[in-house]
Amino acid sequence: MNSTPLAERLRPQNIEDLVGQGHLLGPNGALTGHILRDHIPSMILWGPPGTGKTSIAQIIAQTTKRSFFALSAIHSGVKEVRDVIDRAQKSPGLFTAKNPILFIDEIHRFSKSQQDSLLQAVEKGTVTLIGATTENPSFEVNSALLSRCQVYVLDTLGVADLDALVERALTQDTWLKNQQVVIKEKKSLYRASSGDGRKLLNLLELLVQSFGQPGLELTDEYVSSQLKAMPLHYDKSGEQHYDIASALIKSIRGSDPNASVYWLARMIESGEDLKFIARRLVILAAEDIGLAQPTALVMAQTTFEAVTSIGYPESRIILSQCVLYLATSPKSNSAYQAINEAQELVRKTGDLPVPLALRNAPTKLMKELGYGKEYHYAHNNPESFAHMDFMPEEIKGTQLYTPRENTKEQQIDQQMKKLWGSK
Repeated sequence: MNSTPLAERLRPQNIEDLVGQGHLLGPNGALTGHILRDHIPSMILWGPPGTGKTSIAQIIAQTTKRSFFALSAIHSGVKEVRDVIDRAQKSPGLFTAKNPILFIDEIHRFSKSQQDSLLQAVEKGTVTLIGATTENPSFEVNSALLSRCQVYVLDTLGVADLDALVERALTQDTWLKNQQVVIKEKKSLYRASSGDGRKLLNLLELLVQSFGQPGLELTDEYVSSQLKAMPLHYDKSGEQHYDIASALIKSIRGSDPNASVYWLARMIESGEDLKFIARRLVILAAEDIGLAQPTALVMAQTTFEAVTSIGYPESRIILSQCVLYLATSPKSNSAYQAINEAQELVRKTGDLPVPLALRNAPTKLMKELGYGKEYHYAHNNPESFAHMDFMPEEIKGTQLYTPRENTKEQQIDQQMKKLWGSK
């Protein structure tokens, strides 16, 4: 048997072989035209594990016949980056007017100084950078480097994609073909993979190996029994990373402080990135608590800043305080619902004109055209309130914000009714 993992043996070699990510590499994909025209921008590939980030980088290099240099942010520092850039400058690719590709896996783990060491090479085109990350690059990649790169988002693989991977494995891998595997049920296998193609293939290989002879009939019962015997440990970039983060968020949303601090402890003990936890708390504070307890967002943001500057182990106490505060706060998703409904309204109604009264009038012509003419300055009125329409005429009177049944928002509701009446 080949000692190379199945996922590596089946790694796609060209665009046609890649499973999933049609929005990037399909016939009308965002990257397809760049590749076919051999005009490759520096980019950040952002997506969950096992969705094809490394494969896309290699496909780009192979298709465009560029030199390919790879680094892992876990094991590399500034010295390694500079060494690769020096090698890239001497690469034959420069003589064919094709910049070498520098692929950096888990680029979010690079420090600011490590990221800064890439700037000049990317700016001058010495290399074309392709960074891969499972974390939001807006938070984890510094703005100077991010401004020089395009960001492309990869999707978790769907059932059809997983079906295609399994079919390819059973028909194209020599060893697996000889095992005469029959797939009778897939649900447990797919659930365990969580849309991670690499995990799916390596798990399939492990299950076939554990059977020990040709002729395995793969069923949900068999997969479940094997997974119990081979427990999947918490992996910061794998399935439990997202499952336990989800458990933490749902426990806070459900106002259970005990479960909330338990899942927090699970994440901390696993070695989870504390900034990742803090970022999730900031989002939750606005999405699930919002106007019911406006100080929740202040608490969460302060927690993020404190965790960033203090670090472990003391920051675990700060995270605990924040989690307990959020879990015991009243809940409201009115801000979340309001922006969702507002964006949906914008998509439906398009680019409606701004009412003349609300338009800026910096020139004489604009004033003569009536820009700002009917605007009533709120502070010139009692209670700093002017009763006028601020919506476009076509959607006048639309209500997007609905106060929820909590103390803070009921106060808001009474204040709005006092000002606006039935409107």
